[in-house]
Amino acid sequence: MSRPQHFGWFLARGFGPHGWGHPYLDWNYRWTEPALYQESVRTLEQAGFDLLIIEDAPSLGSPATIDLRVRQAFGGPKHDPLLLAPYLFAATQHLGIVPTVNPAAYLPYTAARQFATLQHLSGHRLGLNVVTDTGSARHFGTAPPPDHDGAYDRAEEWLAGIKALWNSWPEGALIADPARGRYADGTLLGHVQHRGDYYGFDGPLNALPFTDGEPVIVSPGGSGRGLGFAGANSGVQLALAPLDRESISAYRAKIHAAAVEAGRAPDDIKILFAIQPVIVSSAEEADRVVAASRDPDDAAIAYIAEKQSSDLETDLTALDLDAPLDLSVFGGHVSQGSIARLVGKHDVTTTPLSTLLAAHARLGRISDRTGFVGTAGEFADLIEELGDWGNDGVLIWGDLHPVTVHRILDELVPILRRRGILRSDYVTGGLRANLQAF
Repeated sequence: MSRPQHFGWFLARGFGPHGWGHPYLDWNYRWTEPALYQESVRTLEQAGFDLLIIEDAPSLGSPATIDLRVRQAFGGPKHDPLLLAPYLFAATQHLGIVPTVNPAAYLPYTAARQFATLQHLSGHRLGLNVVTDTGSARHFGTAPPPDHDGAYDRAEEWLAGIKALWNSWPEGALIADPARGRYADGTLLGHVQHRGDYYGFDGPLNALPFTDGEPVIVSPGGSGRGLGFAGANSGVQLALAPLDRESISAYRAKIHAAAVEAGRAPDDIKILFAIQPVIVSSAEEADRVVAASRDPDDAAIAYIAEKQSSDLETDLTALDLDAPLDLSVFGGHVSQGSIARLVGKHDVTTTPLSTLLAAHARLGRISDRTGFVGTAGEFADLIEELGDWGNDGVLIWGDLHPVTVHRILDELVPILRRRGILRSDYVTGGLRANLQAF
């Protein structure tokens, strides 16, 4: 029997046009309405998943690249995932829901009160995927956006302020005793006064304290500063790394060291590696899919160029595909991690841009660990192997269309359950309790 792991779903498109560009658009779900998402989260909960993380970007990007972002709906439109969350909580009983939030978009007092409200409404199943993107700064004021490390400084202050407000009701302040005729003792409430580099506000918070812990913080950052933020604050780390033993061990060691440096235990953070599988019916079909991707045509390369242009907010389609990529085309708002994913292991000074793009069109087999095309059994083998290396769990990366969810999970869930990798039931106490159950 293999060791159990945690499973989550990363909704990579965000609260956006699900089905666009795919044949299953003709299922006629309306992406702006909750039914599509509610159907899928019920399936995730039936499957024993711990959480759903909903990607978001509040901005359509810089004026020069808006068309790149919306022409194929890669980067927008997106609606607010925080407002979708109550509909998903109403459709489930155990699944954690983790909308993406940006400190630039929410003042700490407002954020603390809204998040506390959702934590209570959900039975303590709220998580917060805290991102430090500065590309949307122009929507929230006229001050120049902070640099990379400054954005993390702001996020640290923001989160510390929110936690101070959450804790402004100490033990004993809430009485709620009808026999005594006393609801609360206001003399015990903490009079928070915060005056920082980025925010100023007063407390106490006009919301109840939590019975089963604060919302779980999730973070995706891979830089040194990002890993430090995770070590100090996160309950879940969204991890991107090559899925070989050496890379996974090295990544986990960095997260654990950051946790220890912040005075926490390594097991306080569950590290979930993101994978985008292509599940097919047989090994022969997997071989055909991989073979068909080896020599991408011009249309496939153009599609990748548009998608990468949206992600990087830089028009790659206007560049010379036969020339090496000049990294100076990227502005300071583009993350180094995103650029590194585009370049991969190639020498950027000598490799033509078309070669970089073609590499993203090519697929590999799960069975030989060159990619993620394979049968449900082969994908389960990979997950089991990760568990043998001490892995905490997996985030399946994809849209939340019911067709996608069932295509990946219908055969996979029974296999994982039979092997003892995937939970069959939940514990009480909300998202935090289920993450710490093993």
